[in-house]
Amino acid sequence: MLLLTLIQIIDLLVSVVVFLVIIQFVLSLLIAFNVVNTSNQFVAAIYTAVNALLEPILRPIRKIMPNTGAIDFSPLVLIIGLNVLQIILRNLAVAGY
Repeated sequence: MLLLTLIQIIDLLVSVVVFLVIIQFVLSLLIAFNVVNTSNQFVAAIYTAVNALLEPILRPIRKIMPNTGAIDFSPLVLIIGLNVLQIILRNLAVAGY
């Protein structure tokens, strides 16, 4: 029962991180295409906060990945890695019962 609870907590945390990655992606596109401006304090605060939360997670992935120029694939690698982790943990929980 404890293992199932821990897996549910990890699932929730993974969902939050994936949601933050999607927010960062959409917000960076909106800033790049000049739909929203970082001179708006609210936009700047959200973008700074999301980057501050994700940067410690994405930095090690960026160090490992080859340089691909202007395209950053580290958020995609993070989402895929977290989904693989979820699958492994769920299968371990099922095998444990």
